[in-house]
Amino acid sequence: MRVVSEAQLTAALAALPDVPRVVVSGNFATPHRALDVLDKAVAEYRLFALNAQPGIPDRDGVTLETPFVGAGMRGRPALRYFPSRLSLVPQLLKQTLPPDIVIVHTTTPVDGTVSLGTEVNILPAAIEAVRARGGTVIAQLNPRMPYTYGDAVLPCDEIDYAIEADEPLASPAARAVDEVFGEIGGRVAELVPEAATLQLGIGAVPDAVLAALTGRRGIGVWSEMFSDGVLGLERAGALDVDSPVTASFVFGSPELYAWVDRNPRVRLLRTEKTNDPALIARHSRLVSVNSALQVDLYAQANASRVRGVIYSGFGGQTDFVVGALHSPGGRAIIALPSWHPKADVSTVVPRLAGPVTSFQHSYLVSEQGTATVWGHDAAEQARQIVDRFAHPDARAELREAARDLGFPL
Repeated sequence: MRVVSEAQLTAALAALPDVPRVVVSGNFATPHRALDVLDKAVAEYRLFALNAQPGIPDRDGVTLETPFVGAGMRGRPALRYFPSRLSLVPQLLKQTLPPDIVIVHTTTPVDGTVSLGTEVNILPAAIEAVRARGGTVIAQLNPRMPYTYGDAVLPCDEIDYAIEADEPLASPAARAVDEVFGEIGGRVAELVPEAATLQLGIGAVPDAVLAALTGRRGIGVWSEMFSDGVLGLERAGALDVDSPVTASFVFGSPELYAWVDRNPRVRLLRTEKTNDPALIARHSRLVSVNSALQVDLYAQANASRVRGVIYSGFGGQTDFVVGALHSPGGRAIIALPSWHPKADVSTVVPRLAGPVTSFQHSYLVSEQGTATVWGHDAAEQARQIVDRFAHPDARAELREAARDLGFPL
């Protein structure tokens, strides 16, 4: 690893091929200083990131690429969306979308290594792919990045160039848990057995579920990500002290970043491990909790598109639904409000108009109640969704639609 100035890095980037593909840390770990150097030095390139947040380059000459759309790419005309389960994204990078350069946000060196810190995810696979074709790895070294263990640890020899940048880590805006989400969180918590292992996605619903579980004991975490809700479980004594908190990336408050720093109980692994349905299924009583934008009377969930336009993507939802259903005592839960207040429409529709993100869940949960899906025939599934999940204002219309679909409600 050669530590260079920004001017020296600019000169090194002159050797890149025409229209290179650049893979960069996503979520709230994007190395903005190093990425800005590249953006100024390279007129045209493809930028690949997961759940990119506002502030990434977005100009003529930059083609945005992702299998999971974040706020920094959402609605952009130059976006190329690649549908993929999160567990298979490393294969995309190794087979069809090979990178020419990888830019990561790391700790400063410790004993010949750096740590990828809060964002492991697909980055080890990206580094392997770029190394296989003689590309370049650049690190932004930040003393404020927490040092995490597992697959986060990277030998300095794997990095070609590094620049130093002492900057605070980004955090998502804090969200208050409102009454609807609090009710949903409580209902989901009732479905979590003792000594369960949890996977939770991103958003208000998972946050509310964790807040409702602080009175439990012996809870494990095997997830693609976690945030401050897990720190809340730790402070309440709810976590199993003998089981490492395992995920692929993490984002949250400065207090969360301080907790994961050099914490041997936190282990960040590459996506191929955390999201492998076979590895997920090895955990007894694994409860997968994810949200969606819509569900239909076939018990299918759409978590990807709004009015046909890509909003996010599959993420890890499909991986964990399958893994949880194969886990002994496991449960796959989709939880969301029954009514969309901004659009003023039911989140239950007769039949999804667009692609399905996941299906064959154990339960669908809203503030109205819990629909048991697994083990019932299709007609009973539809009845439970209408009677126990849907908003009362939508039930009459949904019953009529159900009859048209052949469900005798």
